[in-house]
Amino acid sequence: AARSPLGSSIPPSPGWIAIDPVRGTSRYGCGPLPDPQLLSYGSATASTISTAGFAAAERQRQRLLLFDRYRPRAVTYRLEMQRLRGDLIEACGLGDLPGLEIVFAASGTDLHLLAAQLVRAGNPAMLRAVMIEPGETGSGVAAALWGRHFNARAAFADSVPEGMLIGGGEVELATLSIRSAEGTPRPAATIDADAELLVTQAVSAGRPALLTLCDVSKTGMIAPSPDLALRLLRRWPGMVQVLVDACQCRLSAATLRAYLGAGCLVAATGSKFLAGPTFSGALLVPGDLARDLREHRLPKGLAAYSAAADWPAGWRAAEALEDVANFGLLLRWEAALAELRGFRAVPDPAVAVFCKIFAAAVGSRIGAEPLLQALPVPPLDRRALGAGASWDRLQTIFPFIMRHADGVPFSRAETDQVYRQLALDVREPLGLTTGTPAADAAAWRCQLGQPVACGTIDGVPVSALRLCNGARLVQAAFAGPDQGARVVAGAMAALDKVALLARRQSRSAGRLR
Repeated sequence: AARSPLGSSIPPSPGWIAIDPVRGTSRYGCGPLPDPQLLSYGSATASTISTAGFAAAERQRQRLLLFDRYRPRAVTYRLEMQRLRGDLIEACGLGDLPGLEIVFAASGTDLHLLAAQLVRAGNPAMLRAVMIEPGETGSGVAAALWGRHFNARAAFADSVPEGMLIGGGEVELATLSIRSAEGTPRPAATIDADAELLVTQAVSAGRPALLTLCDVSKTGMIAPSPDLALRLLRRWPGMVQVLVDACQCRLSAATLRAYLGAGCLVAATGSKFLAGPTFSGALLVPGDLARDLREHRLPKGLAAYSAAADWPAGWRAAEALEDVANFGLLLRWEAALAELRGFRAVPDPAVAVFCKIFAAAVGSRIGAEPLLQALPVPPLDRRALGAGASWDRLQTIFPFIMRHADGVPFSRAETDQVYRQLALDVREPLGLTTGTPAADAAAWRCQLGQPVACGTIDGVPVSALRLCNGARLVQAAFAGPDQGARVVAGAMAALDKVALLARRQSRSAGRLR
């Protein structure tokens, strides 16, 4: 029987990767084996591993078993992670950037923790970290930037004191709201003004600031603007550092290059847009900045989150860490790299054409369904980077709420119930006769992005589901004749099932007009 090569002898971070013995999936709803029959449109949260990704991880696992015969595992891990750095840089098209370095970590949240501690170590004054509201980026990110244990488990520890300081000094945290209380996007100028004030206050008091620019958020927004981030970076060199939270990885090679060229740290993962397995993070550090940060020390408490080999050679940060292996992280990145290479094989103009077709079809279907309402997403504006227009200017995350037949929004609990049913064949529970359109919709097993709280609409606290385009879908669209139409048809089938479940729930709640 097939088995997953993605496990690690080291407890993963946090408990979300563990497979429930009854459901056979993680808390993200992902199984350890490929599931070709699943309609995977949830890459804003997580994706079940693909056949190609599984094969890539299995090939690497076999290599590791061979190495295990004649050298220590810590040595193998160090050599393989160094190779992985080169492979990832090449796959991103960044091989010509001098001095570019990569720090690996279990997740995007871990990357925020490491980045804040690195920047904090360069100045004795308390660091102020500025980020968007945690609900739009990650539940543990605030605690991570704050310098606290953000979960009860860590990559190299079965148990850590959640909420307690890790060591090395506390970071002051300030957050920005990017949506109103009603879920509509706040004006970009207002968000920027709030962010600029928070950064200016810190620098004026002689304190360093770390501004986290989210590109893009869980519901597809960029905030604060790249224009503001670059202006602050230029205005206060050495006092202001920008961390681009690109953990969704919905950036073209040109955009990624532009951020790095401007001197920004960039946090990316292989588990969102790229649709690799969950828990694979990489912090990209441009050459000039790397020369400074490589001399910074980390508190010993970060040994629960990072291994020495996760850092480039010669970085003093690794001195506080153990020389141990986390082969699960290595294998998950191998799977994500397979997805990235396949995506990069599709020319950017072709990607843009498909993204336009996909966005038009999804927008039209949501707009035509009375029980669905799209959550507004502002245009993606990165003009300040000067990278030129590419596919990443197009919307690839489509958040929406559901309404009952009488117009009342679905509550968060009701939305969660629909979300849980999407991954199941619900023909029998719903009492549907095989062969009918409703039964066909109910039979599909679908994976959408987990609900995200997005304010209060008409007096009801609501959450948005998210249907997503991603690298794996783009690859599938160009795999052969008519494949693009099949990918779009799959998205329509997923929305059909959402609408079916919404109607059934509205009827059972007695909310028919």
